[in-house]
Amino acid sequence: MLTDVHTHSTFSADGQTPLADMLDRARELGISYYGIAEHFDYDYLTDGILAEGKPVPMIDAAAYFSQARRLQTAYAPQMRVLAGGEFGYTANPAAHALYARTIAQFSPDFVVNSVHTVNGKDAWFPEYFAGKTREKAYRAYLETVRESLDAPYPYDIVAHIGYVARNAPYPDNLLRYADFPALFDDILSAIVARGKILEVNSSARGAGDFLPGRDILERYFALGGRMVSYGSDAHRIDRIAQGREKVVAALQEIGFEGITVPDCGTYVLVPFD
Repeated sequence: MLTDVHTHSTFSADGQTPLADMLDRARELGISYYGIAEHFDYDYLTDGILAEGKPVPMIDAAAYFSQARRLQTAYAPQMRVLAGGEFGYTANPAAHALYARTIAQFSPDFVVNSVHTVNGKDAWFPEYFAGKTREKAYRAYLETVRESLDAPYPYDIVAHIGYVARNAPYPDNLLRYADFPALFDDILSAIVARGKILEVNSSARGAGDFLPGRDILERYFALGGRMVSYGSDAHRIDRIAQGREKVVAALQEIGFEGITVPDCGTYVLVPFD
């Protein structure tokens, strides 16, 4: 059974393909579990963060969930569609309140907890890295990831650890376990202790084949981590399930038994093909 539980559509500010078209393609690919994780970027809203000098448009949550629920029913005979959201962490309590209110109002099928912004700057853009050494930029990001694990709202998946490396300007941009072993152990142990799912994201964009890297996944397994999800982070139709084969091969070699899919509070283990 094929899964991809981190995707976006034009309901996200950076999405490029309408939701129905994304679902049509997923069905063509034979995906059994398809997770929509539209961006809920309230961290940008509450912290006044700009993207390339412009405010980030906020998602129309009511319109998104209304369409997603209709399509969920329509595709049910062929594919389990999960209507979820990716909630960008910030330490700002105002964002926490908005996230908690959104989750209570719309009851998403799953919640992705991610870190894009650190101290009011998105770790994708050059402004975040300006004046920072690689060690300082990466450490601050990982410390925020650790902080996000104590978010005061429910979540299921810890997403794309290593996001900071995707667009980093350093000659060696890979984020390795050996760079921050104590901090990684703290993060990975906390994920295990909280019963959360560690995402393997195949949209590494030059920072390796997937995020987090294999060395980090091996350490997670050694620390008792057994729940991993797969997400392509597709924002357009041709990226759905892209890179999945490399992810699955690595996970099997490490010793994982399958992909874990969060489905309305139940964690479903989908064995590898």
